[in-house]
Amino acid sequence: MSLLIALEKKLQDIGENSIAKNVGFIKSFKDGVAYATGLSDVSYNEVVEVHISDEDAILALVFNLEKDQVGLLILADTMDISEGSKVTATGEILSVKVGNEILGRVVNALGRPIDGNPLVYSNDFKKMLIEKIAPGVITRQSVTRPLKTGITVIDALVNVGRGQRELIIGDRQTGKTTIAIDTIINQKNEDMICIYVAIGQKQSRVKQLVERLTAAGAMSYTVIVAASASDPASEQYLSPYTGIAIAEYFMEQGKDALIIYDDLTKHAWAYRQLSLLFRRPPGREAYPGDVFYLHSRLLERSAQLNKDFGGGSITALPIIETQASDVSAYIPTNVISITDGQIYLESELFNSGIRPAVNPGISVTRVGGSAQTKAMKKVAGSMKLELSQYRELAAFSQFGGDLDKSTQQKLARGAVLTELLVQPPYSPLSQGEQVLGIFAGNKGFLDNLKPKEVRPFVDSLRSFAKTNKPDLISELDKGKWTDDSEKLLKELCVEFTSSNVNPFKK
Repeated sequence: MSLLIALEKKLQDIGENSIAKNVGFIKSFKDGVAYATGLSDVSYNEVVEVHISDEDAILALVFNLEKDQVGLLILADTMDISEGSKVTATGEILSVKVGNEILGRVVNALGRPIDGNPLVYSNDFKKMLIEKIAPGVITRQSVTRPLKTGITVIDALVNVGRGQRELIIGDRQTGKTTIAIDTIINQKNEDMICIYVAIGQKQSRVKQLVERLTAAGAMSYTVIVAASASDPASEQYLSPYTGIAIAEYFMEQGKDALIIYDDLTKHAWAYRQLSLLFRRPPGREAYPGDVFYLHSRLLERSAQLNKDFGGGSITALPIIETQASDVSAYIPTNVISITDGQIYLESELFNSGIRPAVNPGISVTRVGGSAQTKAMKKVAGSMKLELSQYRELAAFSQFGGDLDKSTQQKLARGAVLTELLVQPPYSPLSQGEQVLGIFAGNKGFLDNLKPKEVRPFVDSLRSFAKTNKPDLISELDKGKWTDDSEKLLKELCVEFTSSNVNPFKK
């Protein structure tokens, strides 16, 4: 009897031994997902090591906690894992190393460089958790500072504030990524750190993006987190969380960061794939029931902190791709309900040559004019209403019939204002240039022009203003508006209209 008691005590000691609890063995492996027995002391999102040989081990993430086994997400594109491979816990939650040296680099979903050069951090680097609770209400403050995108239709009608989450939504090939790139390029002198997360894109497309940002001088303040279409679903799933962890490093230093998720539709696809492999119960459109939580816990980490907590901010521009303009699908409705507004891009506008193809009637911002500069708020106040009325009248006038003079004038004015907001890609405008163009349109200086003449006229007006009234443009760039601003702008427009520089002087 004493021998039996001693044996039971020995087995109990082994069971309580932390080493035994933190070691397991692969039970099965398929499609980047593994199940391991043992590991009874690991935590969700803990990093474990899967030993593929006596010297080599690869990382995996604890993704499923079940009664008799643990589901592991393999963080490498490998087939060398076999049944019976040893697994050891590290006791660490998945994190990414971040420092100022990461600026200008292209990294993968684990924060490791993939641009061909080593990444050496100085002593001030920090390990940032991939998963983290979002800042609470006490630490936040209202969004009051504008994020200048350099795109007139957005800055004037759907303005974005620092600390906001503004969704960019539309069908494939309607210019969603172009808006994101323009916004990054426009942050050159705005003291903003930019993080671009490429999810499920072609490697060639990411390379083109790097070349474009480098040519524009924007890579020096930008980090690209790339999980391409050829990478495992696990990396596509993790990449947005790596991006926001990098952004949080700079926010904690009191800096402003902009993060772009391109796009969260592919992120949801990757999560659906992993969830089905782990046999989680499918719901609507085969997505697991917690797909809403997937994006809400990501986007809620964007915030404007108050001064007591450093005053930094993270602005999020998530991108969602729709099918046949269906914004009522599962993922679009989820993300719309999480964000603070949406920039809606329409295929019909894009195909008719109106680019950016932003529909100002459907696009909204829940921040309102509180994050708009005084100058922009002054000139753009009634523009959204005019454009909405124009679109309704234009649709109505297609049925034919005689139109009264007032309706004809509104249609002509709407066509001119629509053309005024057309802007070529990768050429963001300063705030002063935008205000000048909108002022000219609102005050009737473009009314006698044909739609195709609007852009050449406004381009010449902006060049004329920068040469002859640089101080005025500089003040408008800062968002300032004084009692004399309207008078000076009107004098400038009159002077240009009557000058020989006007390409359409009659």
